[in-house]
Amino acid sequence: MYKYPSEFYIQFKEPFIKMTGKLYIVSTPIGNLEDISSRAIETLKNSDIIYCEDTRTSNILLSHYHIKKPLSSYHSHNEDEKISSIIQRLKEGKNISLISDSGTPGLSDPGLKLIRKCIDEAIEITPIPGPNALMTALVISGFEINKFYFEGFIPQKKGRQTKLKEIASRSEMTVFYESPHRIKKLITELEKFCPYREIALCRELTKKFEEAIRGRVIDIKKKIDSIKLKGEFTVVINSIEG
Repeated sequence: MYKYPSEFYIQFKEPFIKMTGKLYIVSTPIGNLEDISSRAIETLKNSDIIYCEDTRTSNILLSHYHIKKPLSSYHSHNEDEKISSIIQRLKEGKNISLISDSGTPGLSDPGLKLIRKCIDEAIEITPIPGPNALMTALVISGFEINKFYFEGFIPQKKGRQTKLKEIASRSEMTVFYESPHRIKKLITELEKFCPYREIALCRELTKKFEEAIRGRVIDIKKKIDSIKLKGEFTVVINSIEG
């Protein structure tokens, strides 16, 4: 059937080569559990193992969609020690999904170091896009979106005032995240640098009590005094031209 031994080699050797697995970067809901794509669900169901920030939080989502897969923690405090074992599993042919508590891994959540290591090791990375607080807040801010800066989480202490002064002096729109415990402090700080700048404070996004509080910084301060502040805030500071 084959004229030369090499033909047999070409035809039959390839299927026995152990293939490297894939790393899937899977976006998960930021609030409402229904905000997840069917592709994301199927990817999680077909993964050999799922790495997540908090297994308790992720179990809520997985149980909702009847997904039963091994879970392992991967967060900012253990990512350095976990990366080598993840890479090893990928090289053994395991398909691995990385998720965060909400939103997209690598976007103000752990994931970048693992992604870079996979790139160095020539391991395929597949993004499964979905919801994130950044884009959700932008579209409900009511501000014209042409160009914006994304700051992630701004410093809590060292460098905080310098960063806020930089943001206030910037003519373009800026978006960042802030804890509910510091939101009143943030408004007081911004009042020193840009009291008449338009701002939108977006909280509880996609949840039952979703809210966007809009107005000038000096006006927002009065509005939030009577509000029970809970849930992470996404802050949108409008451009000067806006």
